[in-house]
Amino acid sequence: MRLVEIKKLVSGTADPAFALDTHGVIAAWNTAAGELFGYGAPEAIGRTCNEVVRGIDECGRECSKDCNVQHQVRIGQPLKSYDIRIHSDGRSQWVNVSVMIVEGTRSTEGYSIHIVRPADMQKRFELLVRDFVLNETGLPEVHLNQIKSAKRTPTNYTELSKRETEILRHLAKGENSSLIAERLFISRTTVNNHVQHILKKLGAHNRLEAVRRAEQAGLV
Repeated sequence: MRLVEIKKLVSGTADPAFALDTHGVIAAWNTAAGELFGYGAPEAIGRTCNEVVRGIDECGRECSKDCNVQHQVRIGQPLKSYDIRIHSDGRSQWVNVSVMIVEGTRSTEGYSIHIVRPADMQKRFELLVRDFVLNETGLPEVHLNQIKSAKRTPTNYTELSKRETEILRHLAKGENSSLIAERLFISRTTVNNHVQHILKKLGAHNRLEAVRRAEQAGLV
């Protein structure tokens, strides 16, 4: 599909919508998106999605230039809708985003169309109920873990290798690099390299934050 056709689709959508190229750069932007995010088309088009949307998912991960959603789009993997928190009209609010992958022509790369719908009240109620259940009930740990996990978040799309997941589980137990290296029969340097890859993939600043996000997203 050509860009001119993509722009027609986006413009003809009543919900806030925009299209990204394979590099995460905004190629189309409708009026409703401008009203929601506070940027007109001339300001938004040509900038990366994370610069304009500046979303934060349920696990606390901020939008980035090379986010998990963009990675899934590049490999042509269909995505379920996801929730992110944005800043609009001077306040923080939750929205739900649906993504449609559109193939390009022989001479152009493809695009992804993102349709945004309000989900603030529903999401806040969902989180309120979850917190109540976690704090006020005596459910078995296995059920609590299921409730804790974030089901509609971009962090769910993070692709960790088998070894990275294994190391994350050890980190969750409070083990340091030396102990993990001893248990897995690898060098401490190798463990630290894996940890750096994990931090980058999860957009975390430290090990504790990485473990928290992985647990919330149900990755470990």
